[in-house]
Amino acid sequence: MTSKERVLRAFACEEPDRVPINYLANPGIHGRLMHHYGLAPGEQETLLDILGVDFRGVAAPYSGRELHPPVPERRVQPEWGIRTRWIEHETGGYWDYCDFPLQHASVHEVEAWPMPSPDDYDYTNVREVCLRQKEYAVFVGGAGLIDIINKSGMLRTMEQVLVDLVTDDEVGLRLIDRRLDIQLEVARRTIEASEGGIDFVWIGEDLGTQKSPLISLDLFRRHIRPRHQRFVDLAKSFGLPVMIHSCGSSSWAYEDFIEMGVNVVDTLQPEANDMAPAYLKERFGGRLAFHGAISTAGPVAYGTVDDVVQTVRDTLEIMMPGGGYCLAPTHQLQDNSPTENVVAMYETAHKFGRY
Repeated sequence: MTSKERVLRAFACEEPDRVPINYLANPGIHGRLMHHYGLAPGEQETLLDILGVDFRGVAAPYSGRELHPPVPERRVQPEWGIRTRWIEHETGGYWDYCDFPLQHASVHEVEAWPMPSPDDYDYTNVREVCLRQKEYAVFVGGAGLIDIINKSGMLRTMEQVLVDLVTDDEVGLRLIDRRLDIQLEVARRTIEASEGGIDFVWIGEDLGTQKSPLISLDLFRRHIRPRHQRFVDLAKSFGLPVMIHSCGSSSWAYEDFIEMGVNVVDTLQPEANDMAPAYLKERFGGRLAFHGAISTAGPVAYGTVDDVVQTVRDTLEIMMPGGGYCLAPTHQLQDNSPTENVVAMYETAHKFGRY
């Protein structure tokens, strides 16, 4: 099978020739993998081929002017004005969100906050990229498409966003809807520009802590689900399946996902409550396909190569029967993951992931 055929077969909860494979990684471990395989910068595609990755993404790059000026000692996202600062740790570092310029904003200030127009994105090469990647499963979006709580929290703090949702605060809700209106139209134009070259839409919303839901089902249905439904409906209007990313304990929302028309659930952190592979397969197998389940906070980061091999084999044994499973890390592979563990993860997937 081609990668495209393999993934779409799995998304339909059927058995392909082997389990589809995906790859997401932080810069540190990504660089070490490139070095491990003797690859030069720019040979990203070769790494994906070595790992057997079946997925590729396409996006319309932002081509508008810089809407938000630089801030000393900060990295400022030019489209939305999100600010981050560099935080180092023992295995590398990361850009952490800070300042939260709309935390105390009024409705007027939210309306005046510079945001891009869908016209500010360049759709001219979308079709060409899709044609170049036509053997793969090509997606538009990702974990950050929608992402109401996190993305709004980057400007307003997550605490304030949760208060906004609980209290129906017009300031927070207006911020959410301004951004989503733009995202929805950019996604629409990207799909149209692909001329049939996109295979699925990937959206995201983190709905759980490690132990419990992040919000109530009632709150999800009041504010999150209707906004997600617009993106699901967009995908369905083009005949495309939908995959949703959600970290933490999020299986409490899966019945709603099914009703909405979501086809695939992503992340599947096995250490979180009600997220073990056996639990998910028993309750939702055949009604939802699965993408993820290889924890970036488990043996891949803290175990031995043998631990990783056993974890991957155990996950495949549970998830493979009947199809509907794509092997992937639960989030981006982190800088604290030993290179040999990540290599073992992908080698084991190929060795034991065939039907």
